[in-house]
Amino acid sequence: MRKAKLASTSLTAALPSTIERTTLPNGLTIITETVKTVRSASIGLWIGIGSRDESFEQNGISHFIEHMVFKGTKKRNYIEISKSLERVGGYLNAYTSKDQTCFYARVLDDYIHVAVDVLTDLVFHPTFPEDELEKEKLVILEEIKSLEDTPDELISDDFDELFYYRHPLGMPITGTPKTVRSFTRADLVQYMQRTYTTDNMLLVAAGNVSHQAMLDLAEKFVPKRRTTSPHQRQPYLHQAYKPFVKEKVKPISQAHLMMGFPLPRRDDQYYAALLLNIVLGGGMSSRLNLELREKHALAYTIYSSLHHYDETNMLSIYLGTDADKLDRAIALIRTELDKLTQKSIPYKELELAKAQLKGGVIMAQESMSSRIAHIARDVFYFGHIFSSDDIIERINATTPKDLRAVAEQLFQPDLASTLTYLPKKKK
Repeated sequence: MRKAKLASTSLTAALPSTIERTTLPNGLTIITETVKTVRSASIGLWIGIGSRDESFEQNGISHFIEHMVFKGTKKRNYIEISKSLERVGGYLNAYTSKDQTCFYARVLDDYIHVAVDVLTDLVFHPTFPEDELEKEKLVILEEIKSLEDTPDELISDDFDELFYYRHPLGMPITGTPKTVRSFTRADLVQYMQRTYTTDNMLLVAAGNVSHQAMLDLAEKFVPKRRTTSPHQRQPYLHQAYKPFVKEKVKPISQAHLMMGFPLPRRDDQYYAALLLNIVLGGGMSSRLNLELREKHALAYTIYSSLHHYDETNMLSIYLGTDADKLDRAIALIRTELDKLTQKSIPYKELELAKAQLKGGVIMAQESMSSRIAHIARDVFYFGHIFSSDDIIERINATTPKDLRAVAEQLFQPDLASTLTYLPKKKK
């Protein structure tokens, strides 16, 4: 067991000159990236707590808290919260993932103080009004129900539950109808006090903002007292993984397939894994798309994804196709996986994947919201911030041999897991 906290690894690089980082006496880490060519700023307040940090009995409570803080604070009711950023031309939002919760805003540079005021108000001073609690349960229950109408999303949650069997990584971010109905105001207050601690928070700003200005705003709006969490994150043990092949019959018109492979975390394989995913199913020119959609017309939607967590990764493949084409599609997928293990990727194909990845890195620099997300990801995952130049250097240094080594580790037949949704047969 280990604390869910900001990462620290041996993979390092020089901190870009435009980025400054300070950890306050209360434990809160503040990072800014100054971009003087814009007239706005994006600000995010991350907490290193997500659905994987919950018990099975309280599954969904992080997501529920993320919703409920918008219902009122000591300074603002829900109407004032909703208008707080819009009245100055900005916006406010939040999300919960398996390992983080984030509240973020984008504003013109004249109103950065408003964004920091509201974000810290939500995180440090929510009131959880009793009259809003039951109403929000209904909202989230509808959110959960909506998944039943989107099998391509539902299969991902079902797959995770089987893949990470009896581990919190397998729990749905939204929780279940049973757990959501069970939450009380006291549950929310106690969980937030235990997990929303300053030693596990990251305040990031990018845009026309100075580091000193953010420190001054934190001095004004963030509590001085240092708080630490007793929470210990349950690690995922790869030896507990048991491959599976499951089928479920659903009231759907198309078959849906999810296939996945575990990959233990190795930072030196990070970019090789990203590039391998692009080659396999990361775009229109990927092998799966060209082979199954363009050449054989077996699918409208097929793609692969790479999922990163503290101690593990998973590469998944999603396919939607007619049920009578499913067996042939699976056979073609396996053929493509075998090719990646048996023969190194041609240089030109790797260069195409590198161009896609580098293009995404560079174009993301034009978005202040992407910049803060990149910083937070680096800090939580690596413990260090990498500039776009650092990343491009690592991408360029990746070889066909590196990708093949990851493919050989991933695509072992006895490691594959599959979940299939099949349509009900017509009578």
